[in-house]
Parts: sequence; C-alpha cells; structure tokens
Amino acid sequence: MGLEEDFFMADADDEKTVEFIKNYLPQELKEKFVDDELYYFIDLIDEYYAESGILDAQPDDDGYVNIDLEEVVAYIVKEAKSDGQGEYDPEEILFVVQGEMEYGNSLGQVD
Repeated sequence: MGLEEDFFMADADDEKTVEFIKNYLPQELKEKFVDDELYYFIDLIDEYYAESGILDAQPDDDGYVNIDLEEVVAYIVKEAKSDGQGEYDPEEILFVVQGEMEYGNSLGQVD
C-alpha cells in the first residue's frame, strides 16, 4: 500500500471516529464541539499514545494494557491550552476520550 493510500485510509478512519464520538457524546455536549475540535482531540490522543509508551507496553496476563483515561484527558487539556486552542473542561474531554476508546473497542482494536 502506498503512502497516499495510507493517508486516505487514515482520513476515512478519522471521519468514522468523529462520527462515532459525536453519537457517543451526551446530548448536552453534542453541539459543544465542532468537527475540527474532535479531529484535533483525536490527533492529541494518538500523540499521547505514541509519546507515553502505551504502544510499547506489555499486556497483562489477560492481554490488556491499562490506559489511564484521566492521564489522556490531562494531556489533551494541557496541550490544547499550550497550543492556543482554548481551555477545556476535563469532564467534557473525558467523554471524547471514552468515545474514541469505545470506537476502537467496536473495531476490536482495544479490549
């Protein structure tokens, strides 16, 4: 598969992830975040996974890798503020992170 095809597949997956997250969010948050913000959060989640060492972690005896969602949320809130994207409520961002994780679960990527 070529590099260009990889980008198109990643873009299509991000679109599906954003749609899943929008459906996952509680009603009061559905209109709060625009798509561009959700794409930004997905990028930060991916960045956190890459930089935190989670992707290289050894699974436990049951085959699971423990991901502390509150650490992911704290990373997003901190990076968004330092990137000048604004200040976000960690409790609201937690729903986005949970939605992204549930999407991965629905694909069998995460248990």
